[in-house]
Amino acid sequence: MPRATPPAPPSVRLMTAKPTHLDPEEFHSNPAFTQGVIAPAAQTLYVGGQLGTESTGKLPDGIEAQTTQAMRNVLTVLAAAGTGPEHVVKLNIYLVNGVDAQVGYAASRSVWGDHRTAITVVSTAGHARPGALVEIDAVAIIPE
Repeated sequence: MPRATPPAPPSVRLMTAKPTHLDPEEFHSNPAFTQGVIAPAAQTLYVGGQLGTESTGKLPDGIEAQTTQAMRNVLTVLAAAGTGPEHVVKLNIYLVNGVDAQVGYAASRSVWGDHRTAITVVSTAGHARPGALVEIDAVAIIPE
């Protein structure tokens, strides 16, 4: 039987201009991600899946280079919408089976920085573009 989630403390329900990270004390704390994000009512940006494709259309070799570029691509879309990584409420990262997730994680963190958000990492058989090792999508709020 699923465990009931206790109601959020009143301070979490307050409307803020930024997302509120939700890390229940019962869970292990992780400095890289948060267990949940409460997004204030605002315009929402859904960033479509970004491969590690460079502006020339070239796909670099290796998980490190592709992850770095995929994160840069996400940041570019965020900036075009007038938002940034501090307003991202969810990242989904899709890695091809067999790639070293730790190398991908280190590469993404070097570009993304210390902006915690809810995250899901999924292992896949492959992506639509041959040779693509990683794809990243995001959901962000656009601050007023």
